[in-house]
Amino acid sequence: MNEHSPKFELVKGYYDTGEWKKKAIKNAVKRSWITADEYEEITGEPYAG
Repeated sequence: MNEHSPKFELVKGYYDTGEWKKKAIKNAVKRSWITADEYEEITGEPYAG
């Protein structure tokens, strides 16, 4: 099983429900809430900071 950052499910939930757009997910990477790999997992696109 893949280990995720502690806030991964929270961030993914916001994205999946449409409350957060990709810009907000990028901000989550910048704040170290999730990793760049997790950004790609959530959005389906590579992270380009």
